[in-house]
Amino acid sequence: MKPARFDYVRAESVEHALAVLAEHGGEAKIIAGGQSLMPMINFRLVKPAVLVDINHIPGLEVIEEQGDRLRMGALARHRMTASDRAIGRRLPILHEVMHHVAHMTVRNRGTFCGSVCHADPAAEMPMIAQMFDGRVEIASASGVRVLPASEFLVGSLVNALEPEEMVTGISIGTSSPDAGWGFEEFSRRHGDFALAAVAVTFRVDDGEAIRDARIGMTGVGETALRMRDLEVLVDGRRLDETLEAEVAAWLSDNLSPNADIHASADYRRNLSGVLAVRALRKAHARGLERRAASGKGQDHE
Repeated sequence: MKPARFDYVRAESVEHALAVLAEHGGEAKIIAGGQSLMPMINFRLVKPAVLVDINHIPGLEVIEEQGDRLRMGALARHRMTASDRAIGRRLPILHEVMHHVAHMTVRNRGTFCGSVCHADPAAEMPMIAQMFDGRVEIASASGVRVLPASEFLVGSLVNALEPEEMVTGISIGTSSPDAGWGFEEFSRRHGDFALAAVAVTFRVDDGEAIRDARIGMTGVGETALRMRDLEVLVDGRRLDETLEAEVAAWLSDNLSPNADIHASADYRRNLSGVLAVRALRKAHARGLERRAASGKGQDHE
């Protein structure tokens, strides 16, 4: 397929990009990595009159630590997120998740912020933004506003951006230094979108009970999800066969995934339980290792 005709503007600054958006309203689209937008344009699912290229705006490619948070600028590529040392130290689950995002060629161009903006309900980055209290920085000619990821992700392929707005960055929280993590995803082929995926982080206390659990899921709803009720179910509990069975049963009873040509709703519910148990086991094992490494697991005389 070939795209419909469009004009192209190379933005030299955020202000320049915002001015073009304000001039053209809903007829203009921002392009950064283009890994989702260009296929949609080629299939004529979207037909922008103007593409506003932000790739040459300085400063948008930054990944930086901001206190207890990490901030990804609008041009921070997936390959940068997958190798950044601060992310590896403060949010190692993101490194692991990133290797499940499509393929290397896509990761070279695609961006963290672009993936969240695209709001695909089976993508991994919206799940990370939900899990770690993502804050989406949104600029327009009239100023800047910040939305939590839970409000920004409205539905399947729908976000809360107005036509004259663009995302300049997203910040997310970090995990405790002694927290373990686990991630499990199932797709038909490596790089395909997930039929279901589960991400888990938590600490393991001296009694080997789960503390400060965060659980995210994708592929099983209209948006990526943070499973707060499931976090409450596991918090303070020891991971054993009884708890694993409760988690699988809870997901079977409470998830409402869509059915499509790839999988039925029942299949996704059952798959989610299997993946959740595996992720919990991995997080528990890593939590024990990290607690021991920090000296918190040593006996005291």
